[in-house]
Amino acid sequence: MASSFRTTQLGEPTLQYPPSAETNCKTVSCAKAADDQLASPSKGFKARYGFLMRDAIIGLADGLTVPFALTAGLSSLGSTRLVVVGGLAELFAGAISMGLGAYLAAVQERQVYRVDEAKEREEIRLRPLSEEGKLYRMFQSYGISEEDAQGVLHALMDDSNAWVKFMMDFGLKSEEPDPKKAWIEGLVMGTAYFFGGLLPMIPYFAIKENVTHALYVSIGITAVILVAFGYAKATFAGCTTRDQTWSALHTLLVGTVAAGVSYGIVRGVNSAMSG
Repeated sequence: MASSFRTTQLGEPTLQYPPSAETNCKTVSCAKAADDQLASPSKGFKARYGFLMRDAIIGLADGLTVPFALTAGLSSLGSTRLVVVGGLAELFAGAISMGLGAYLAAVQERQVYRVDEAKEREEIRLRPLSEEGKLYRMFQSYGISEEDAQGVLHALMDDSNAWVKFMMDFGLKSEEPDPKKAWIEGLVMGTAYFFGGLLPMIPYFAIKENVTHALYVSIGITAVILVAFGYAKATFAGCTTRDQTWSALHTLLVGTVAAGVSYGIVRGVNSAMSG
């Protein structure tokens, strides 16, 4: 019976892939690589801190794209001062917005979990036979017969708290959020956004006399960072070399298109207003 389960480093049975192992894995080969990671020593680290990596990735991705696109667009106006002031305004506003958004999302996630947990507990209390049937079907979906599952089922049904937790973990596939994570998630995402957006702006601080030259340097720096970032996030997800390369190119393409469109729109609007 014990061999039917995959166990975590904490000794708890699990029948599903952890969300952090399959983040950004869009192909079968990438998912297989994520499966191989389950047996690695880094599994415990990802289980505990994967949410921070997720927030950092989202924050950096937006930070590298949005402020870069904005400053590229503003550079078409020919004023370094305007680029710096406008870029910093967006940078601070965006970082605060992203941080608050991550914090509120984490708080809401915990509230939703509590509501679902209360509903599950009530269903077990009012309809125990129906919930017992769900347990049998759940195990059968993993190829575990009713006979083999008897011992675990009886142990769960003898402990209502364990029963509820099992149904939340494997029935609803819902992990209990840590109440302390909300402000950490907000801080990580906001900080990642700020530093991600600050990097493309550095040339405008250093090359104040020529905004076009600063734009070209910013494009070069950002292109390198986007490629490295795209490759790194796919590597963290456990993807294959091919998927890592595609992720790097895809990230670069998104940033390039965003900057190009922004530059063209601002320049067109400026020309229309000047004419």
